[in-house]
Amino acid sequence: MRPAIFPLLPDPGCLLLLLVSWLFNPARSEITSLDSGNIDDILNNADVALVNFYADWCRFSQMLHPIFEEASNVIKEEYPDKNQVVFARVDCDQHSDIAQRYRISKYPTLKLFRNGMMMKREYRGQRSVTAIADYIRQQKSNPIREVQDLEEISSLDRSRRNIIGYFEQKDSDNYRTFERVANILHDDCVFLSAFGKIIIYSYLFGKANEKYQVPSENAPDMVYLGSLTNFDLIYAWTQDKCVPLVREITFENGEELTEEGLPFLILFHMKDDLESLEKFQQEVARQLIGEKGTINFLHADCDKFRHPLLHIQKTPADCPVIAIDSFRHMYVFPDFSDLSVPGKLKQFVLDLHSGKLHREFHHGPDPTDVAPGQPIQDLASSPPESSFQKLAPSEHRYTLLREKDEL
Repeated sequence: MRPAIFPLLPDPGCLLLLLVSWLFNPARSEITSLDSGNIDDILNNADVALVNFYADWCRFSQMLHPIFEEASNVIKEEYPDKNQVVFARVDCDQHSDIAQRYRISKYPTLKLFRNGMMMKREYRGQRSVTAIADYIRQQKSNPIREVQDLEEISSLDRSRRNIIGYFEQKDSDNYRTFERVANILHDDCVFLSAFGKIIIYSYLFGKANEKYQVPSENAPDMVYLGSLTNFDLIYAWTQDKCVPLVREITFENGEELTEEGLPFLILFHMKDDLESLEKFQQEVARQLIGEKGTINFLHADCDKFRHPLLHIQKTPADCPVIAIDSFRHMYVFPDFSDLSVPGKLKQFVLDLHSGKLHREFHHGPDPTDVAPGQPIQDLASSPPESSFQKLAPSEHRYTLLREKDEL
């Protein structure tokens, strides 16, 4: 029998030093590098993926690298399955096609993906290990709250947009589709589910079985009547109900809205002036639904946004006020009382797109707008510069790639 051979050990003090070094320097995780050959496969198979779009020459990207890697180490301890959470990166200099595909306009940009689908909201939180790890934990939490009785449903906060799914059982394709939609839109709506007896009770109250509903404060419940396993249909219906046509702008979401790159049509109103808000919403839906995608419809609290009001020589006492911020200049709708005049609000927006608002502020009324025989006067003025542009991504946080040309 061959004797066991033990190698000579170093000095015990040295051994302790090696042991301590190992304990405090665990193996570093590999951040997955994405390219055109592997990006679809990796993202499509990941429950959640956080992707760092960066450039090596960008100092903000260099600062983020070790933080991003350490956050990945922390999360992979909690979610060891490689497909549960993926931390990945894209070198946008080397893969400009991918950068263009996802419309990257600044470095570094952190985008969240679910099963290959990019979420509209990117990560804009604090760039620390703790904050990024907490963000991923939140994204992995269950977005659906199960309700146990009808009293919970009747006592819902109707100021929030609630989506309720009624199911016979959780283990079903219907519920899995609902869960997938909830994972994507849980920042915009509250998602709830009900099972078993609640469905029987709901028959007594005339509720539809297994239909997704949106109770709201000022509108009747709406019921989804399409296929319960068709993700595209359910997602489109739910997104339409979760994301209002007229959104509120706050200091928290201002950067996100500004970065969408669309001019703002804003109603400034006092917080408790819901009547003016309702009129504005109605006229936007009536006159401007076809302009969705060319301009963002927003409302803002006059008290919180005093500075933009002062910019256009208004105060909260003048509210309600309607204005356009093109990210270059601000233009004021002449009179709120004209809001319900057919086509008046739409023409205001069309005049922005045609350049008429910009032209008239600088050079006075167009000749075609002057009555016959009336002399044309030079009424050139200097319109206020954009106020909301200041909410755009900060140059002290990102390397901005290009300036957008705005009216």
